[in-house]
Amino acid sequence: MNLPLHFGLLGTLEAAGIALLVGLLVYFLFHHLARALRWAHGHALGWASGIAVVISAGIDMWKLFYMGIVRMESPFYARLYLSTIHDPNELGSRVVLEIIGALSGVALGWLLFSSRSAGEPGDAG
Repeated sequence: MNLPLHFGLLGTLEAAGIALLVGLLVYFLFHHLARALRWAHGHALGWASGIAVVISAGIDMWKLFYMGIVRMESPFYARLYLSTIHDPNELGSRVVLEIIGALSGVALGWLLFSSRSAGEPGDAG
């Protein structure tokens, strides 16, 4: 994400909040798409979850994966690659919280936009 986030835990929480909003927006779009195409709720939830995680945490997940797989042969190449990461000390926690934020946004969208039918148990009226 090319936003000027803070460093440390505050920047990680900001990234998670942005991921939550992305998840909410993506589920909103897929909810309306699923209603138009008469999909089940599971299709909307599944596609929205996957796409929200890829949008919000995809770049950071790739950088974390790349650092774990590619052998950094020299300190120069390691420093060169680490300079492309916003906050390399918090990369792992940022990826985890972005995934949690995106999935929480989708779940919140499901709670907000999915309506119950009138005859279901647990309805007050």
